[in-house]
Amino acid sequence: MADWLFPDGRLLLFARAPVRGRVKTRLQSTWGRRGALRIYQQLFRQTLGVAVASRVAPVEIWCAPGCGHPWVRARAREAEARLRAQPAGGLGERMQGAFRETLRRAPYAVIVGADCAALGPGAIRAAFERLAAGDDAVFVPAHDGGYALIGLRAVDPALFTNVPWGSSAVMGETNRRLRRLGWRSTRLAPVSDVDHPADVHHLRQAGVLRMW
Repeated sequence: MADWLFPDGRLLLFARAPVRGRVKTRLQSTWGRRGALRIYQQLFRQTLGVAVASRVAPVEIWCAPGCGHPWVRARAREAEARLRAQPAGGLGERMQGAFRETLRRAPYAVIVGADCAALGPGAIRAAFERLAAGDDAVFVPAHDGGYALIGLRAVDPALFTNVPWGSSAVMGETNRRLRRLGWRSTRLAPVSDVDHPADVHHLRQAGVLRMW
């Protein structure tokens, strides 16, 4: 489309195929496998909707494992978003590979989790503004110590190798590595992640997550 605010950038939604029992597993004790799947699908829809409606940059859905799941393909068609398969490996390897491939054809790119419904269009826009202004990296931290958004102008393995993914130390460790690299970076206002039942209740009360 011709009316993106940052048409040269790319906005990547990192997603997992919505397979019952394999997504949002920590929610299954409260809502069961079917309920956890439906919550994930709702988060995916809302995050994708915000990404497209923000008109910030062309949107790509990067899915694992592979990009053949019919539900994901249908969402990509509805959003007119390009669909790509995530590289193999752990989370760090997959993000590093996606950035490396994307930055061959774009000056900067942003990755958000497809289940990060707490991210509003303002945060996404602010991330692209910082990258366009010359920042090397930009993050939206998560309240649990990780991050919900990462934007880069270049790739360095230090940001993705031997990071304690899934722990409360992710953002702090990433900050230390950024300082060692000497990169100019920005951290925007933190948001809530959705990993536990309390996170779902919080987003429902805030009006961010609409349940069935």
